[in-house]
Amino acid sequence: MSPTRPLKMQTSVRAESTPFSDEDVARLVLAMDGEILFANAACQTLAGGDALQGQNLLKIAEFADPEDAFRHAPLLFAQENTILSALRSGSHEVIFTRTGARIALQFDSMAAKDGGRYIIASALEEDEGFTSNVDMLIRHQRGDGSMLEHFLALSNDMLCIARGDGMFESINAHFTALLGFTLADLKGRGFLDLVHPDDRDSVRAAFRGLTNESIIHCECRLISNEARSVWTEWKHKKADGKIYSLGHNVTAIRMQEQALLRREQQLSEAEAIGHMGHWHWSLGHQNIRFSDEIYRIFGVSPGNFTPTLDSVNAMLHRRDAGRMTQAFQRAIIEQNDHEIDFRVITPTGETRHVRCQGRCEFDSEGDVIGLYGIMQDVTETIQHERALMEAKESAERAYAAKSQFLANMSHELRTPLNAIIGFSEMMMQQLLGPIGNDRYLDYIKGINESGEHLLDLITDILDMSKIEAGKYELDLETINVAKVIRLAVHMIEARAAEQGIKILVKIPDETIQITADRRAVMQIMLNLLSNAVKFSHPKSTIDVECVAISDHISLRVKDHGIGIPANKLKTITNPFEQAANQYTRSHEGSGLGLSITKELAELHGGSIHIDSVVDVGTTVTIRLPLTAKS
Repeated sequence: MSPTRPLKMQTSVRAESTPFSDEDVARLVLAMDGEILFANAACQTLAGGDALQGQNLLKIAEFADPEDAFRHAPLLFAQENTILSALRSGSHEVIFTRTGARIALQFDSMAAKDGGRYIIASALEEDEGFTSNVDMLIRHQRGDGSMLEHFLALSNDMLCIARGDGMFESINAHFTALLGFTLADLKGRGFLDLVHPDDRDSVRAAFRGLTNESIIHCECRLISNEARSVWTEWKHKKADGKIYSLGHNVTAIRMQEQALLRREQQLSEAEAIGHMGHWHWSLGHQNIRFSDEIYRIFGVSPGNFTPTLDSVNAMLHRRDAGRMTQAFQRAIIEQNDHEIDFRVITPTGETRHVRCQGRCEFDSEGDVIGLYGIMQDVTETIQHERALMEAKESAERAYAAKSQFLANMSHELRTPLNAIIGFSEMMMQQLLGPIGNDRYLDYIKGINESGEHLLDLITDILDMSKIEAGKYELDLETINVAKVIRLAVHMIEARAAEQGIKILVKIPDETIQITADRRAVMQIMLNLLSNAVKFSHPKSTIDVECVAISDHISLRVKDHGIGIPANKLKTITNPFEQAANQYTRSHEGSGLGLSITKELAELHGGSIHIDSVVDVGTTVTIRLPLTAKS
């Protein structure tokens, strides 16, 4: 006796009380161990007229193709450890041993109301379809079923029942209507056969997780008879060795979701192109909702940054911190649009300029319940505006420098030229007598000094032109800085002595050597010393110092003279710039000395720094690397 066979089945199954008693069609009811619990007259005739109840089917008949019949256990429900549990549901040809009669029987695993399991076998006509046994079982277990059928007719959901091997047993009309199949089209096919290939693995994995207690949910695409994809959502439940499935067509919903996703992607791409994102803040909440582009503007990602009033304020430039909160508060009070520009300091230290524009969100009563708007990265715009402003200022400075140069040169050139022309005319006309007069020697000296002055002016102009044109090339060599400094001091001492000025040199290490352009370093020292002598008070001192510090040297020239006004310190190194007004100054010069000195120092990779106090003095410090790069 099979442990899975209900005991009362042996006595309660009778031909006149079961829906399987149709005498024209051979039918059997089997226990899971193969024992025949019921056989109708047509089946007994095939077997040779003997009473079959109580006999074992496997002893009075054999399967024409046993390898095919028992090749596959039920795909999802092969749990019973009995003989027929390995029988594949479906149609199999059986040969009765005694008569040799052959018949194709449809085998299906069924469950009794008391929980027992058994197998029914029926010789079906070809046009009865694959739902016959299921339909008979439903009629047997639910009566006429009219109430359930009415409710099912009202549903647009797809309903289906699958056997243990996954093949369809029963399908409602909505299933076939949606996919365009007929019952004949689906005969011998299973649920997985209709699933889109890309979704089949996930559905198969979900089926493997089915248990008697569970209901699984899955979403997949089914392929219709016209080869179109239909998006469906399913609930699957396992019961009585079968899969009961309820499906819903969600194609329209998925299409709307995809359309919405496309619009969101297009919006995101448009925002990325315009460096602009949208935001929303609900009144009374800390969190601010950012779009993806605003995260990029702030240089953060949604995974590691939560935008709140405090966290956003913390990223603002210190001078802008708090302004955004104030702008929000003002917008709420005034119930008006608002706009604010602020600077964001990204985690990498980059400063970005952001323009925030917003509006108020109102409820049905006209009260403000939130703010929303856009933030745009205007860093490039600000930089372009600054570049244009700097270019404008540079052009204006160049124009002013040209005007100042012409004003300066008109005086600087006329003075020595007048001396040269006047002295030479007096000598030519011998106004003081014959050429041998000693006064002519003074005139010759004046001509010489005026010529040297003109040469210095022209040399400065040419050097500055070469530097600005980028044609000044350094001739690098290893030089002793102390020797260059002392030579420059020696060349200026005579001029300094005329005003009673002493030049004091302090060089702790006389062996300091650097790789630099000797002529350029000499010109730097001469320019600094010349300016120091020119603007020092009489009988004062000039201090010259040179020290090596790490990878550079520091040359410092300090005078005790008229000094430079504070408002001129930033522009004193510009070409043709001079501290005094060109109409009141009493010192000659082109105004190129400090400008050339600055350019020569920077060509070596160095720098210049100027400290000055009016009527106290000026200190100029030149920083040069130990090894300049050509």
